[in-house]
Amino acid sequence: MLLLKIGLGALLIATGPGPAVAAPATADTVRLRHHLVALTSTPEPRNYQHLASLNQAADYIRRELQAAGARLSEQPYQVQGNTYRNVIGSFGPENSPRLIIGAHYDVCGEQPGADDNGTGVAALLELARLLGQQNTLPYRIELVAYTLEEPPFFRTNSMGSYVHAKSLHDQQVAVKGMVALEMLGYYDDRKNSQDYPLAPLKLVYGSRGNYVTVAQKFGNGRFGRQFARRYKQTAALPVRRFKAPAWLPGIDFSDHLNYWQFDYPAVLLTDTAFYRNKHYHEPTDTLERLDMRRLGLAVDAVLAVVLAM
Repeated sequence: MLLLKIGLGALLIATGPGPAVAAPATADTVRLRHHLVALTSTPEPRNYQHLASLNQAADYIRRELQAAGARLSEQPYQVQGNTYRNVIGSFGPENSPRLIIGAHYDVCGEQPGADDNGTGVAALLELARLLGQQNTLPYRIELVAYTLEEPPFFRTNSMGSYVHAKSLHDQQVAVKGMVALEMLGYYDDRKNSQDYPLAPLKLVYGSRGNYVTVAQKFGNGRFGRQFARRYKQTAALPVRRFKAPAWLPGIDFSDHLNYWQFDYPAVLLTDTAFYRNKHYHEPTDTLERLDMRRLGLAVDAVLAVVLAM
């Protein structure tokens, strides 16, 4: 009964599609597809057991960030005798407060991981290209490609996002907030294509998996509210804002959870993962199942919000 009451409490903050102001189409869907082909075509799946393929993906990300004009750095760290690395590209004033936007590039097991999380990384790289075209930026934007988000390291200190978040905390870096890009390319316009952690949520959010979600926990601060509101106002595709207790299944299933550990406000931008995409963590999570147009629209809205905040 308590679960149902809290779940229904989350309904009170739900908002429908509402009128949106579309940002100019700027993301290049051909480039997005190119990134996804590169990430899903490694000799072996890019997981922690195939270090050469994981490094091939990291090298590709580094080259693309460099081509976009980012200031590059890496965070190498040791896990079980192997070296893994986060790849970081920064834009804007070097010594100003930072907005962190991140996506993990590893996969779970023996699967291509096109949506999970090729789409998050492709979005990150296209965002880098677009940021590199800006004359000025009001604050530092740090784009981070994380390693080891997936099992068996999920919820451990070996996650790349934990390593990054802890480094910010240890250096007392001023952080405006964090956005995790996690699965942004799978959409389904059919009725009953969308599931939820609690059945009553379907009454408010609808049964069609045709939207992007901005998810955050209760007590996430001003940044989360501003990002969610502006993203919804800007995006040229349907957006649902979802706020719930941190323990609700799915609300913390990505890299943003590690920023919460250090009291940084963080949100998850997602197509809702396994609540919609039944190819999640399966060999069938392939490129041909994805919608490049809507992935591009999701990127456009991130750019518009980043430039307006």
